[in-house]
Amino acid sequence: MHPALQLSGSSVVLETVARLLVAALLGGIIGLERESKHRAAGLRTNMLICVGSALFTVLSIAIAQQFGGDHERIAAQIIPGIGFIGAGTLLRARGSITGLTTAATVFMVAAVGVAVGSGLYLVALFATVLILLCLLALGLVERRFNIKPLIMIYNATGTDANALQAEVNRILEDRRLSMQASQLARAGDHFRLQFDVEAKRSAHRAFVDELLQSPIIDKFFEQGERDPE
Repeated sequence: MHPALQLSGSSVVLETVARLLVAALLGGIIGLERESKHRAAGLRTNMLICVGSALFTVLSIAIAQQFGGDHERIAAQIIPGIGFIGAGTLLRARGSITGLTTAATVFMVAAVGVAVGSGLYLVALFATVLILLCLLALGLVERRFNIKPLIMIYNATGTDANALQAEVNRILEDRRLSMQASQLARAGDHFRLQFDVEAKRSAHRAFVDELLQSPIIDKFFEQGERDPE
């Protein structure tokens, strides 16, 4: 008999508790990885999504067994519901979209919950391992082989605002790069230009080297990396 149809009699409660605990464990494992990277959907969010998806799936099966009907109807509504949560993790900031990886992870965590709720423990475990490999191993490969473009936030100061902007734009054009966003502010007798650049790591290094050699730029520093995940 299919594991999704084995909920019957007094074993329903124990089986349901077991499935919810497994869902909490697997969702928590994925959530820990997201929490370690300070993502919007972290440990608690992923645990709740996984447990909720598992519970809705269990309820679908139990209701269909007791009252008849299609046990897939309730579970099918998980997908659009998770879509709203995933959309909430997307942020539009400084001209670009961030949070796509987190939104995709939320979608997959819900799928793991459905698998656990259906009693497909091995499938859920394999999916969890696969998700972690995508988040951890592939991220290392992207950084190691300079595959993924990085969005860096830079700050440059100079005494002449127009000259400062023109110099930064000139260097960007020489490197075939462009600003994603910029802000110019006065700081005492100097002007500070903050801007974002998206490029591969090697291109960032070459860009920084040329900026540091410019006589027009008095001070320059990297504010940090903005991760699009």
